[in-house]
Amino acid sequence: MTPVEPPAAAATSVRVWDLPVRLFHWALVALLGFSWWSGDHHDMDWHRLSGYTILALVVFRIYWGVVGSRTARFAQFVRGPRAALAYLGRLGRRPYEAADGHNPIGGWSVVLLLATLVVMVTAGLFSVDVDGLESGPLADYVSFDVGRTAAGVHHFVFNVLLALVALHVLAILFYLVALRHDLISPMLHGRRKAGEVPVAERLGASPWKAAIGIVIAGGLAYAVSKGFHL
Repeated sequence: MTPVEPPAAAATSVRVWDLPVRLFHWALVALLGFSWWSGDHHDMDWHRLSGYTILALVVFRIYWGVVGSRTARFAQFVRGPRAALAYLGRLGRRPYEAADGHNPIGGWSVVLLLATLVVMVTAGLFSVDVDGLESGPLADYVSFDVGRTAAGVHHFVFNVLLALVALHVLAILFYLVALRHDLISPMLHGRRKAGEVPVAERLGASPWKAAIGIVIAGGLAYAVSKGFHL
């Protein structure tokens, strides 16, 4: 009699975040802190370099939000107001039902963060200091007064960004303490326990598409750093 093989063990975890999304997240955390430090210490060479790197990260994330993996795409997590309100109405239920990737509120927070970064970085590229000695690489394209306005916008939006980061941290703590749901670990290793999220198809992160995005983002950031005088 042929022995019956035991059934294959069920998966204990599922992938929810690809490597590019996770690298973007933690690189942005580090660079924002470094930009803050270098700006406060008036080390403008490092501050500009950090800004160019943030620009490359944002360009790549927007690109990856169109052609990237399932949970990285804007089409997957940017939902309308009705979906966001419905999600808020379900927060009180137990056990908490995790989303496949970003939930509707988290999705809009990603969009808001990216939009704020775009405004902040763009303003920094055109900014001029009060003496006209330290300028962004695109300051030559605008007048001194416009450059000074851009510097003010850059500073103001950075403070707005700090407030958004603080809200993000508070949201993480709320999910961890009130909902018993860990958002940090999956962003480190890319996986969640099976059963915490709906079973979905593979992420589909293409290394070739990621490589193309890196080239595009890096090339654009380099061109901007040179003021397009290549």
